[in-house]
Amino acid sequence: MSGHSKWSQIKHQKGAADAAKSRTFSRLGKFITIESKKANGNLSAPGLIAAIDRAKAANMPKDTIERAVAKGNSKDAGELDAVSYEFYGPGGSALIVSALTDNKNRTTQEVKHLLSKNGYELGTPGSALWAFTKSPTGRYTPNEPLMDVAGEDETKFTQILQLLDDHEDVQEVVTNARGYESTEE
Repeated sequence: MSGHSKWSQIKHQKGAADAAKSRTFSRLGKFITIESKKANGNLSAPGLIAAIDRAKAANMPKDTIERAVAKGNSKDAGELDAVSYEFYGPGGSALIVSALTDNKNRTTQEVKHLLSKNGYELGTPGSALWAFTKSPTGRYTPNEPLMDVAGEDETKFTQILQLLDDHEDVQEVVTNARGYESTEE
């Protein structure tokens, strides 16, 4: 009867929930840090306000938000760069992957390897942008009509989204596939 303990089940569920929350807070912290750096600590800057609002919506603690803002203002803060990658996924759907990284070359190679392992390759800059509109806040939204992904392509699509979501530098994945328009943390 091993493995049937109530505490064991709770421990595993809590561990999975805590890991997901940690990944979300880490991504939001990076995003706040980069926006704070862009705004030079000006808390009334639209980008920083949007980043803080996203963190509050995810129930990120106030002191964690304040530390991320302070990290963006400090002189010894590491350089974080925003990068985006474009490629075509299952069923011909266009995807844009937004990432924050301290090393563009490393992240580019990791994303390229992840995609090539699954039969995809990075597109040239601008190759998939036709399928999206960029808002004033810098977020991408898919243009109509959306692509339908079904059957085997849907399974592959879910798999590639999960792999990208598990990468620590990836902040957001936006696609023009119906039902998957945005996966963000």
